[in-house]
Amino acid sequence: MKIAIIGAGAIGGYVGVKLALAGEDVTFIVRGANLEAIRKKGMKLIMHDGTEHVAENVKATNNYAEAGPQDLIILAMKAHQVEAVANDLPKLFGPDTAVVTMQNGIPYWYFHKHGGPLEGSQVHSVDPSGLQLKMIPPERVIGCVVYPASELVAPGVVKHIEGDRFPVGELDGSTSERVTRISECFSKAGFKAPVLDNIRSEIWLKLWGNLTFNPISSLAHSTLVDICQFPLTRDLAANMMREAQEVAHKLGIEFRVTLDKRIAGAEKVGKHKTSMLQDIEAGRAPEIDALVGSVVELGRLTQTPTPHIDTVYALVKLLAKTMGEERGQVRLQLAA
Repeated sequence: MKIAIIGAGAIGGYVGVKLALAGEDVTFIVRGANLEAIRKKGMKLIMHDGTEHVAENVKATNNYAEAGPQDLIILAMKAHQVEAVANDLPKLFGPDTAVVTMQNGIPYWYFHKHGGPLEGSQVHSVDPSGLQLKMIPPERVIGCVVYPASELVAPGVVKHIEGDRFPVGELDGSTSERVTRISECFSKAGFKAPVLDNIRSEIWLKLWGNLTFNPISSLAHSTLVDICQFPLTRDLAANMMREAQEVAHKLGIEFRVTLDKRIAGAEKVGKHKTSMLQDIEAGRAPEIDALVGSVVELGRLTQTPTPHIDTVYALVKLLAKTMGEERGQVRLQLAA
C-alpha cells in the first residue's frame, strides 16, 4: 500500500517505521532537520526494550505534488497543526484515498454521519475557518485513537515508550472493506488495530483523561500521580470528568470504564509529564482547543453546564497567550 505520513514526530515516526519494515511503500511528508535526517539515514526507531530498527527504504519530501496520489494518508500531527497542511493534502488524493486521523480530542469531522439534530454541525473550536472540513472531506476519513507513547529524541530518531493500540473505525460505524484493509495493514506491522463500530466512544474515553490531566498538569507543573494524590486537584479532575461525561451522554456516548477507574489508571502511570506540560516547558504552542475548548463548545451545543472545564480552559488559554506574546516557556527551576 502507498502510504503518506504527514509529520515524522513521535507518533508519525513510530508508525511509519513499523509500516515500512512490514513492506509498505511509505513516504514521510516532513520539513527541516527531520527531512534532512531521513533522506540521509532513513527513519530510526528505538523500541522500549532497547532494540533498534531503521527503515532505510522510506521516502521523504516536503513537496506534496512530488509524493503524488496515495492509497492511505496518515495525519500524524497535533490537531492545531492540521489546518496548516489542509490546502496541500488534495495533491495526495487519488479516487479512493483514505485519510486516517490520529489527532487527540474531538475531531473536526465529529458530526459527520453522527445522526440526530447536530448532524453536519461544524466544531468551530477545532476547525474555526471550516478549511479542514472543506479540504479533507469526511467521506475519506477513517477515525483512529492513538494509545502508544513515544518521543522524537533527535531528527529522524523516535524512541518508543509503551503501547501498540490504534483502534480504527468508519464514521458511520460500518465494517467496510477499506477499514478492514487498513486494520489488517496495521496488524501486519505489529499494531493492535481493531475495527470499532463506534469510534466516537473510544475518542471520548481517551479524551476523558486528556481534557482534565493535561491542562491541570500544565497549570500546576505536576505529574499525573501528583494530581491524583493531591485531594484538591483529584477533586477538580473528577468534577471536570463528570461534566464531560454529561456532555458525552447527551451525544449518545457511554463510557466502558468508571470515572474512579479512569483516575486510578492515570495515577498508576506515575511521575509522567503530560504532553501539554512538555509543550509548556519547551515553549511550544500547546494543544488546547481540541482537548478542552471542544468540550466547552459541545457543552454549549447540548446545553450542558461545564463550569469547572470552563475555568481551567480560560486559565490555560491565557497561559498559552502570554507565552506566545512573550515568546517564552514556563518551567520550574531549582531554587538557588
